[in-house]
Amino acid sequence: MEDEQSFSDICGGRLALQRRYYSSSCREFCLSCPRLSLRSLTAVTCTVWLAAYGLFTLCENSMILSAAIFITLLGLLGYLHFVKIDQETLLIIDSLGIQMTSSYASGKECTTFIEMGKVKDVVINEAVYMQKVIYYLCILLKDPVEPDGISQVVPVFQPLRCCVA
Repeated sequence: MEDEQSFSDICGGRLALQRRYYSSSCREFCLSCPRLSLRSLTAVTCTVWLAAYGLFTLCENSMILSAAIFITLLGLLGYLHFVKIDQETLLIIDSLGIQMTSSYASGKECTTFIEMGKVKDVVINEAVYMQKVIYYLCILLKDPVEPDGISQVVPVFQPLRCCVA
């Protein structure tokens, strides 16, 4: 069974949540955001190149224009490979564990697996962002030394909380 709903992030961007139920003990939640906007990409590129052209007219050094093109390309590649997440997936298998997968715009995927025996609890955490209180899902991991303690707090769908370009 599959279910899809639309939500908005803290900056008003559109997010889509898909829920898939494979069995009573296996569920998948997939949160995806819109692809990179051509309008925002063009705006940033034009701003950088216009600033470089303004410096070029003052200094009359062509290296400034070459550096602007190089910096723009490196910045775009870095943004697509390390920052822009297109989709995050949370696969929960009751007896086995939780698998979190992040798919970046460049095609890179990062997967983290947490064994169910290490999970102490799943909570909704709150944080203050600018003038807003935001809520996000976190997994509390058991401390191996102290049975009642928490060793780590793992945010789920964490990068998609931020504003999406």
